[in-house]
Amino acid sequence: MSSTSISAGKARLCVALLVLLGFSLGCSEFVVIGIESELAADFNVSLSTAGQLISSFSLAYAVLTPLLTLSTGRFRRFQLLVAYAAIFCIGNIVSALAQNFEVLLAARIVLGSVSGALLAVGVTFIPELVDAKRSSIVLSIVYAAFSVAMIIVTSVGKILADTLDWHYAMYGTLVMAVATCAALIALMPRTGATDEPATFGEQARLLAEPCVISGILIFVFGVGSIYTLYGYITPYLQDILGMDTMQASATLMAYGAVTFFSNLLGGWIDSRFGIRALVVTFILQAATLMGIYLVGPAMPEAIILIFVMALLMYSFSISCISLFMAVARRRHPKALTLASSLEPMSFNVGISFGTAVGGTVVSSAGLAQLGAVGAILALVASALSAITYALGRRTPLNS
Repeated sequence: MSSTSISAGKARLCVALLVLLGFSLGCSEFVVIGIESELAADFNVSLSTAGQLISSFSLAYAVLTPLLTLSTGRFRRFQLLVAYAAIFCIGNIVSALAQNFEVLLAARIVLGSVSGALLAVGVTFIPELVDAKRSSIVLSIVYAAFSVAMIIVTSVGKILADTLDWHYAMYGTLVMAVATCAALIALMPRTGATDEPATFGEQARLLAEPCVISGILIFVFGVGSIYTLYGYITPYLQDILGMDTMQASATLMAYGAVTFFSNLLGGWIDSRFGIRALVVTFILQAATLMGIYLVGPAMPEAIILIFVMALLMYSFSISCISLFMAVARRRHPKALTLASSLEPMSFNVGISFGTAVGGTVVSSAGLAQLGAVGAILALVASALSAITYALGRRTPLNS
């Protein structure tokens, strides 16, 4: 089905629903960050154990997203959309009603397992809803909805947990998930021009490209360096910087707002300099994280550096996305869906890695040491960026 097969008004509505899907997926992923202290207390587990709710989601996301994309290439998109949406809603229902930590952890794993695949399938509808010139813009907006979700759900979730109960934060994500998925199933095109089957092998060859492998590793260590600290940002703000609930919530809201500009910065970096700029970007990220460690509870220095961390948080993503998509277009055109899934997949590998490292640091050395460990990971990401740039020069994409 081409973009002319449905009315312009319905096409715009479908695009809006895809943006809303990105927002809903982000809410389901990030909701526990604002309420993990309450979850730890309510379920009588340590803070580092509660951090598994973040890392388990991200690990399931990272492992299952490419596997599902590769193994379901012969199925119709709409069938996959319905199946993934149903599982996504069930995961949110179980999360909202969980009465013990084990059930909530299992629900988080289920959610992580299908979230990436659901998003990857969703964005394949974009070429049929908008013209080619606007496809990349719409795609960036869908992914940017994750940033908006982080702004809202972490701060609002914290307020709901303190004033009512953490379950209400989960109820909100559940309502959003069910409403969004129901509308998508009702309105999205059933077939289309990009609904083309692809074999496992036709897609998997993309993952053998050296620069794609190194690009994925950039995410692992680059995102991991941030999430070593950000995965525990709420207790850090409260226990190290001495903020109360409202101050912490306001800080999280402001942090999320800064990350919006981080996306814009990433686009500018990619358009001007490409992947080579990330060598310097990650050095700046390392310096910022080390600065957070060195200033400790000193204010306003600590909060200024935390906002600088927010500005750098997504600054490298667009360059890596451009790399993945360029390799797929030039060498593996049937792997474009897989290429579109590599950014969220790789990002979530980094989240899982970073929160796991952070959990180890919290349980052994304490919250105050998180910045120093994150700085080390950022330096590794800088070295990987140099390697990726060198690989790109040796095997240019137009070869």
